[in-house]
Amino acid sequence: MTLHMEQPSLARALEQVLLLARQIDAETLGPQDRANAAITYVVEQSGGLWPLALQREILTRATAALEDEGAAPPETRAAAPAAKAPTPDRPARRLHLVAQPAAPEPTPEAMDPAPMLHMASEVTQALSKQMDFTDLARQSREEQEASIREAITALTEARKLQLNGREIADLVASVLADMLGLGPLERLLADEEITDIMVNGPAQVYVERGGKLELTPVRFRDNAHVFSVASRIVAEVGRRIDEAQPMVDARLKDGSRVNVAVPPLAIDGPTITIRKFPKNPVRLDALVQGGSLSAQMAAFLGLASVLRLNVLISGGTGSGKTTLLNALSQFIPAGERVVTIEDAAELRLQQPHVVRFETRPPNVEGTGEVTMRTLVRNALRMRPDRIIIGEIRGDEVLDLMQAMNTGHDGSMSTLHANSPREALTRVESMAALAGFSAGTAVIRRQLTDAVHLVVQVSRMRDGRRRITSISEIAGIAGDAIMLQEIFRFRTDPDSTRAEVRGGFEFSGYRPDFASRAAEYGLADELDRILEG
Repeated sequence: MTLHMEQPSLARALEQVLLLARQIDAETLGPQDRANAAITYVVEQSGGLWPLALQREILTRATAALEDEGAAPPETRAAAPAAKAPTPDRPARRLHLVAQPAAPEPTPEAMDPAPMLHMASEVTQALSKQMDFTDLARQSREEQEASIREAITALTEARKLQLNGREIADLVASVLADMLGLGPLERLLADEEITDIMVNGPAQVYVERGGKLELTPVRFRDNAHVFSVASRIVAEVGRRIDEAQPMVDARLKDGSRVNVAVPPLAIDGPTITIRKFPKNPVRLDALVQGGSLSAQMAAFLGLASVLRLNVLISGGTGSGKTTLLNALSQFIPAGERVVTIEDAAELRLQQPHVVRFETRPPNVEGTGEVTMRTLVRNALRMRPDRIIIGEIRGDEVLDLMQAMNTGHDGSMSTLHANSPREALTRVESMAALAGFSAGTAVIRRQLTDAVHLVVQVSRMRDGRRRITSISEIAGIAGDAIMLQEIFRFRTDPDSTRAEVRGGFEFSGYRPDFASRAAEYGLADELDRILEG
């Protein structure tokens, strides 16, 4: 039976906390820590039950008041006794409260479970002594929640904490996610509006929403908690993360791409970067509705895929290259055999006959590595109709060009570059670094014969992703590869820093692959698309 004692008013409680916090040495503790320590002591000495919502509000206001006092000129600061804060007879075991952005009256909907992280940790530890997590995973969702709720009830009674129904539900979800999921990241992964998750340490978790970065109130307990979640992610794909292997690319069960870096490379602690992908395959018409390209450009790219043109998608980090590649796959005929090769499998092609390969890093002994180039060579022996490489990064470019030139038309890949011209230069450089000794002229000739279209994708300053150029490789003039732009995005002069305005334009150029369209009986379709 829980005894409900009369609660102090907000004003009275805030006065008590501030009186005590001002006596704590400000040189060793910041305003938030001083306020937190004062709240802990006052609650402990009162012997009562202060609701978590009240503690949060007091913490926010007390911290703000102490910060204002610290910023004021010395002559205007209130005099405070130099005595140290009284110490309770026994160490106080408390929740680690985290200050939230200032809000006049916090509502239950705005509450974040971050202040209950330490309590969630204690519940997790208590359950680990009572049961095996493997056994817990076999239970039904209702049985799991009942076990966790029982542990929470026992702990709150021991700590003299009063939790409402919403707070208990949030704590149950937090503990369950920590034991069987990805901890604090679960709620972010469930948000379909979020495209990227960036964990820069236990107290700094950013997301990208609508093309803009924003800091979330999500928190980890400490660096060890971040490392535990990172280890769980990479273990799912049979990889490891430690000092010997401090950087790992992995993927989640839904195909989302993950990069993990830990000390000694990550100086400030483990980092996790997740590129989320939508649950349903992205279609090209959805990108048209989102303003990434025009309907005319979408029809043109769809026809290019049907005509088995080799396409190179170029763009910066986070510009939408993989999303566009997935969307283009909807035009690949269902009767074709497609082989995909990636460092971390993230492509979600929309065909029934797809064989997926993923590279493998070396093991602890430094053996067993399977590179991208090895997989490309193996794919050529598997009777593929098309080969799709997630991203060209190194010497696999030689084998890919050979494949494109030897009957594997319709292949696609992505590449990091800021313009179509720079993309071709990067391909030349990677071929040269791979030890291709025939010379630059031969590389350019093979590249010209292999690639038909270069599609440039950009993430603009307003956060929107657009196809800024579709160019055809039209041949070689002297020592230079000729690029003929077919479509472009032209920026309006009245664009602002917050909004990029403009429109998509057709250059009027009739591509050289029109003869291929005639062979496929699609010359009229090409003309219809170009006429708009």
